[in-house]
Amino acid sequence: MRLAAAALACATVVSTTSGCGAKTPDYHSIWGNGSTTTTSSEPEAPVTVGRYLEDQGVAAEAVAPNAPTDLTVSIPTPPGWTKKENPMLPATTLVLGKGEKFPRAILSVVKLNGNFDSKEAIRHGVVDAQLSPNFRLLDASNEDYQGFPSSMVQGTYDMDGQRLHSWFRMVIATGSGPAEQRYLVQLAVTAPADEAPKHATDVEAIMKGFTVAAK
Repeated sequence: MRLAAAALACATVVSTTSGCGAKTPDYHSIWGNGSTTTTSSEPEAPVTVGRYLEDQGVAAEAVAPNAPTDLTVSIPTPPGWTKKENPMLPATTLVLGKGEKFPRAILSVVKLNGNFDSKEAIRHGVVDAQLSPNFRLLDASNEDYQGFPSSMVQGTYDMDGQRLHSWFRMVIATGSGPAEQRYLVQLAVTAPADEAPKHATDVEAIMKGFTVAAK
Protein backbone atom coordinates (compact mmCIF):
# COMPACT_ATOMS: atom_id res chain seq x y z
CA MET A 1 0.00 0.00 0.00
CA ARG A 2 1.44 3.34 -1.03
CA LEU A 3 2.06 5.29 2.17
CA ALA A 4 1.18 8.76 1.02
CA ALA A 5 -1.83 7.86 -1.08
CA ALA A 6 -4.03 10.48 0.54
CA ALA A 7 -2.43 11.05 3.88
CA LEU A 8 0.95 12.42 2.82
CA ALA A 9 0.18 14.12 -0.46
CA CYS A 10 0.72 17.52 1.11
CA ALA A 11 1.50 16.52 4.68
CA THR A 12 4.93 18.07 4.68
CA VAL A 13 4.86 21.36 2.91
CA VAL A 14 8.02 23.15 1.97
CA SER A 15 6.06 25.27 -0.48
CA THR A 16 3.20 25.89 1.90
CA THR A 17 0.85 27.57 -0.52
CA SER A 18 1.46 25.42 -3.57
CA GLY A 19 -1.38 22.96 -3.82
CA CYS A 20 -1.80 19.28 -4.31
CA GLY A 21 -4.87 19.67 -6.45
CA ALA A 22 -5.38 16.56 -8.52
CA LYS A 23 -1.71 15.60 -8.54
CA THR A 24 -0.88 12.00 -7.83
CA PRO A 25 0.48 11.87 -4.27
CA ASP A 26 4.10 10.81 -3.93
CA TYR A 27 6.83 10.60 -1.37
CA HIS A 28 8.57 13.77 -2.52
CA SER A 29 5.97 15.65 -0.44
CA ILE A 30 7.92 14.60 2.65
CA TRP A 31 11.09 16.19 3.87
CA GLY A 32 13.41 13.62 4.96
CA ASN A 33 17.63 13.77 6.42
CA GLY A 34 20.49 11.56 5.55
CA SER A 35 21.98 9.87 2.53
CA THR A 36 22.02 6.55 0.78
CA THR A 37 24.79 4.24 -0.35
CA THR A 38 25.39 3.56 -4.01
CA THR A 39 25.56 0.19 -5.70
CA SER A 40 26.73 1.36 -9.12
CA SER A 41 28.64 4.17 -10.76
CA GLU A 42 25.40 6.17 -10.88
CA PRO A 43 24.56 7.88 -7.55
CA GLU A 44 21.22 6.77 -6.16
CA ALA A 45 18.58 9.34 -5.35
CA PRO A 46 18.61 10.39 -1.68
CA VAL A 47 16.05 8.52 0.42
CA THR A 48 13.33 10.64 1.99
CA VAL A 49 11.40 9.69 5.11
CA GLY A 50 8.40 8.87 2.96
CA ARG A 51 10.38 6.60 0.68
CA TYR A 52 11.95 4.85 3.66
CA LEU A 53 8.52 4.19 5.16
CA GLU A 54 7.15 3.05 1.82
CA ASP A 55 10.02 0.60 1.47
CA GLN A 56 9.15 -0.78 4.91
CA GLY A 57 5.56 -1.41 3.82
CA VAL A 58 4.11 1.17 6.21
CA ALA A 59 0.51 2.31 5.63
CA ALA A 60 -0.72 5.79 6.54
CA GLU A 61 -3.89 7.62 7.43
CA ALA A 62 -4.08 11.40 7.76
CA VAL A 63 -5.84 12.56 10.92
CA ALA A 64 -6.58 15.98 12.37
CA PRO A 65 -4.09 17.15 15.04
CA ASN A 66 -6.83 17.03 17.69
CA ALA A 67 -8.13 13.60 16.64
CA PRO A 68 -5.76 11.15 18.39
CA THR A 69 -7.06 10.00 21.76
CA ASP A 70 -3.61 8.80 22.81
CA LEU A 71 -1.48 11.77 21.71
CA THR A 72 -1.60 15.53 22.27
CA VAL A 73 -0.50 17.60 19.25
CA SER A 74 -0.89 21.37 19.33
CA ILE A 75 0.64 24.73 18.44
CA PRO A 76 -0.09 28.17 19.91
CA THR A 77 -1.81 30.91 17.92
CA PRO A 78 0.20 34.17 18.04
CA PRO A 79 -1.70 37.49 18.22
CA GLY A 80 -3.11 38.40 14.82
CA TRP A 81 -2.88 34.85 13.47
CA THR A 82 -6.07 32.99 12.59
CA LYS A 83 -7.11 29.63 11.20
CA LYS A 84 -6.97 29.60 7.41
CA GLU A 85 -8.68 27.46 4.82
CA ASN A 86 -6.66 25.93 2.02
CA PRO A 87 -8.62 23.66 -0.36
CA MET A 88 -5.35 22.42 -1.84
CA LEU A 89 -4.33 20.76 1.43
CA PRO A 90 -5.92 17.73 3.12
CA ALA A 91 -8.93 18.68 5.25
CA THR A 92 -7.16 17.17 8.26
CA THR A 93 -4.35 19.75 8.04
CA LEU A 94 -4.35 22.69 10.45
CA VAL A 95 -3.31 25.96 8.81
CA LEU A 96 -2.70 29.15 10.78
CA GLY A 97 -1.72 32.40 9.14
CA LYS A 98 -1.46 36.14 9.16
CA GLY A 99 -2.23 38.15 6.07
CA GLU A 100 -3.48 36.99 2.70
CA LYS A 101 -0.67 34.57 1.81
CA PHE A 102 2.21 34.63 4.31
CA PRO A 103 3.29 33.86 6.95
CA ARG A 104 1.75 30.42 7.33
CA ALA A 105 2.05 27.58 9.85
CA ILE A 106 0.98 24.13 8.69
CA LEU A 107 0.51 21.26 11.13
CA SER A 108 -0.26 17.74 9.96
CA VAL A 109 -0.54 14.35 11.63
CA VAL A 110 -0.35 10.98 9.90
CA LYS A 111 -1.16 7.70 11.63
CA LEU A 112 1.43 5.05 10.73
CA ASN A 113 0.77 1.31 10.67
CA GLY A 114 3.58 -1.13 10.08
CA ASN A 115 6.94 -2.23 11.40
CA PHE A 116 9.80 0.24 11.05
CA ASP A 117 12.64 1.82 13.01
CA SER A 118 11.59 5.34 14.09
CA LYS A 119 15.15 6.51 14.68
CA GLU A 120 16.28 5.21 11.31
CA ALA A 121 13.30 6.84 9.58
CA ILE A 122 13.95 10.23 11.14
CA ARG A 123 17.56 10.16 9.94
CA HIS A 124 16.17 10.96 6.50
CA GLY A 125 15.21 14.46 7.54
CA VAL A 126 16.67 16.99 5.10
CA VAL A 127 16.53 15.36 1.68
CA ASP A 128 13.40 16.92 0.20
CA ALA A 129 14.35 20.33 1.59
CA GLN A 130 17.69 20.08 -0.19
CA LEU A 131 15.86 19.28 -3.42
CA SER A 132 13.87 22.52 -3.24
CA PRO A 133 14.90 25.09 -5.88
CA ASN A 134 18.08 26.90 -4.79
CA PHE A 135 17.72 25.54 -1.27
CA ARG A 136 20.12 26.96 1.31
CA LEU A 137 20.39 25.13 4.62
CA LEU A 138 20.60 27.45 7.62
CA ASP A 139 20.21 25.01 10.50
CA ALA A 140 19.44 21.33 11.08
CA SER A 141 19.24 18.88 13.95
CA ASN A 142 18.29 15.26 14.58
CA GLU A 143 17.99 15.64 18.35
CA ASP A 144 14.91 14.14 20.00
CA TYR A 145 12.00 16.51 20.57
CA GLN A 146 9.93 16.11 23.72
CA GLY A 147 11.22 12.56 24.03
CA PHE A 148 10.50 11.45 20.44
CA PRO A 149 12.75 10.98 17.38
CA SER A 150 12.76 14.26 15.48
CA SER A 151 14.32 16.15 12.59
CA MET A 152 14.50 19.94 12.46
CA VAL A 153 15.42 21.96 9.36
CA GLN A 154 15.62 25.69 8.71
CA GLY A 155 16.41 27.05 5.28
CA THR A 156 15.52 29.28 2.36
CA TYR A 157 14.43 28.35 -1.16
CA ASP A 158 12.71 29.74 -4.24
CA MET A 159 9.04 29.28 -5.11
CA ASP A 160 6.98 31.07 -7.75
CA GLY A 161 9.58 33.80 -8.14
CA GLN A 162 9.80 34.47 -4.41
CA ARG A 163 12.48 33.64 -1.86
CA LEU A 164 10.94 31.90 1.15
CA HIS A 165 12.26 31.09 4.61
CA SER A 166 10.93 27.94 6.28
CA TRP A 167 11.28 26.41 9.72
CA PHE A 168 10.35 22.73 9.75
CA ARG A 169 10.11 20.00 12.35
CA MET A 170 9.16 16.35 11.87
CA VAL A 171 8.44 14.08 14.85
CA ILE A 172 7.70 10.36 14.91
CA ALA A 173 5.64 10.15 18.08
CA THR A 174 4.23 7.18 19.97
CA GLY A 175 0.85 7.41 21.66
CA SER A 176 0.07 6.03 25.10
CA GLY A 177 -0.30 2.32 25.82
CA PRO A 178 -1.44 -0.26 25.37
CA ALA A 179 -1.67 0.38 21.62
CA GLU A 180 1.45 2.58 21.40
CA GLN A 181 0.27 3.83 18.02
CA ARG A 182 2.89 5.75 16.04
CA TYR A 183 2.30 9.03 14.21
CA LEU A 184 4.27 11.22 11.83
CA VAL A 185 3.74 14.77 13.10
CA GLN A 186 4.95 17.64 10.94
CA LEU A 187 5.07 21.40 11.45
CA ALA A 188 6.22 23.90 8.84
CA VAL A 189 6.24 27.68 9.30
CA THR A 190 6.98 29.76 6.20
CA ALA A 191 7.43 33.46 5.51
CA PRO A 192 9.03 35.55 2.75
CA ALA A 193 12.78 35.54 3.35
CA ASP A 194 12.99 39.33 3.35
CA GLU A 195 10.30 39.47 6.06
CA ALA A 196 11.72 36.73 8.28
CA PRO A 197 13.06 39.14 10.94
CA LYS A 198 9.65 40.81 11.20
CA HIS A 199 7.93 37.49 11.87
CA ALA A 200 10.68 35.99 14.03
CA THR A 201 8.87 36.49 17.34
CA ASP A 202 5.70 34.79 16.12
CA VAL A 203 7.61 31.96 14.46
CA GLU A 204 9.63 31.35 17.61
CA ALA A 205 6.44 31.27 19.69
CA ILE A 206 4.92 28.65 17.39
CA MET A 207 8.02 26.48 17.19
CA LYS A 208 8.72 26.63 20.93
CA GLY A 209 5.05 26.09 21.78
CA PHE A 210 4.76 23.06 19.51
CA THR A 211 3.57 20.24 21.78
CA VAL A 212 3.74 16.51 21.07
CA ALA A 213 3.03 14.30 24.09
CA ALA A 214 1.45 10.95 24.89
CA LYS A 215 -1.80 11.31 26.84
